Parts: sequence; structure tokens; C-alpha cells
Amino acid sequence: MATYDNTYSRVVAWLKVLLPVIALVLLSTMFLISRTIDPSRAIPFANVDVEGMVRDQRISAPSFSGVTEDGAALSITAETARPLPDNADGMSAEALTARIETPDGAQVDIEAAEALVDGATSLLTLSGGVVVTTSTDYRIEAAGLITKMDRAEMESDGAVQATGPLGTLDAGQARIAPADGDASTYLLVFKDGVKLVYVPKGPGDR
Repeated sequence: MATYDNTYSRVVAWLKVLLPVIALVLLSTMFLISRTIDPSRAIPFANVDVEGMVRDQRISAPSFSGVTEDGAALSITAETARPLPDNADGMSAEALTARIETPDGAQVDIEAAEALVDGATSLLTLSGGVVVTTSTDYRIEAAGLITKMDRAEMESDGAVQATGPLGTLDAGQARIAPADGDASTYLLVFKDGVKLVYVPKGPGDR
């Protein structure tokens, strides 16, 4: 029994010495490993312009749809949109497409490279090259276009080139708006020096 007690005592004594030593070895090993970490790996993250990301508030693939005061259905989509820093009710957009379906059954599709939306005035200003296609087979190209978002009215910002059932034409301006005295009928009007090149239809043309 005394031999067992002596052996047990010696083991306990050795453990009291070995365990702290093992702990120190483990701690020193962890310290050495931590010193091998390359601090340059954190540099790419430090280069991120956080303030710039906050300033560049961007909405991807925004869309809007509604009905105007005169009963036309309006839908707008864009690739990206950003709020205007100097206009709380404004927004800029890129690669915008819009569709207007009027109460008389007509349809107008619009494509523009850039757009400015002014919520206070309900105006949509398109620029950077605008293409308007109507359900009456007219295709109109213009540098810019201004359209209302609360009514189905739009007019080009300058000269236009168009193709249609009668041929090709150039005009100082094009406008789509309700007919005078008939809010349910919409007219496409070319004005300010209209030049029409008439292309007669062949026997097989409709």
C-alpha cells in the first residue's frame, strides 16, 4: 500500500511540473504561428472606398407602373437608377425603356440611353439618343424627348427622323398628345419644317 501511495505521489508531482511546461510550449507555438501571418493580406480590404460606396447610391433594375390622369397605362424600367444629390424628388436612370398604352388602344414604346425623373413636376427627360416606336408602325429617332408621367403627352427635344407607312420624314419636332376636344383620341404630329419622302407600296405590300 505504501508503494502505491509513493508512486501516486510521484506521478502527481511530475504532472505538476509537466502540465505547466506543456502549456507554455503550446502558447509559444501559437505565438510563433501568429507571427507568420502576412499583414499585407489586409491591404486590399483597406483600399475599399467606403465613403464612395455610400455616396454612390444605386438601384439595380428599378421599375415603375401606374395609370395617368387621362387613363393611359404607363410602365417604366431601367438598368440602373440613382437619386439626384440636388433634387430630393429627382432621379437619374440609364438604359431606360417605357411603354404607354392609351385608352384608344394605341401603344408607344420608348428607349433611351439616359433619363432624368423629376417627381415634383412629373416630367421624364430622356437623352443620349431616343427611339420611339408606335403601334401605328412609326419609328421615330431623336436626340432627346420630354414626356409627362401624369398624362400621355410627349414631345421631342429638337429635330427627329422617322419612318412610317408613308415613307421617311424629317421634322423639327414630333409630338404625341390627346386630340383637341377628344381626350380619348391621341395624335402623332410632326411640325416645324416637315420633309416627307413618300415611298409607294408595292403589289405585295400591305
